[in-house]
Amino acid sequence: MTEQSSTLYAKLLGETAAITWQELQPFFARGALLWVDGAQDLVAIAQAVAENDQAKVAEWMNQGLLSKLEDAQAEDLLTRDPQLWAVVVAPWVLVQERAGQSTLH
Repeated sequence: MTEQSSTLYAKLLGETAAITWQELQPFFARGALLWVDGAQDLVAIAQAVAENDQAKVAEWMNQGLLSKLEDAQAEDLLTRDPQLWAVVVAPWVLVQERAGQSTLH
């Protein structure tokens, strides 16, 4: 990891916060939410998105580890109201439910 890359990781880590589904709904309505699999490093994926690392992002999307949030997921989150973690990488908000908490897969 380069110094610049390490600095970006630290910045994104500092901007990652717990959030409720209610707070995220406006972003979902705009199509701006990206769902990160709970077993993955949210900040590392956010960093790749921020750095426009198309190869990594495409690989994660192909593996289902990163995806646009689907209606069924949104309905599940509304019903369960779990604690989520999010970080903004404009124009996206990357969101994750920690592994072991999700019932969808």
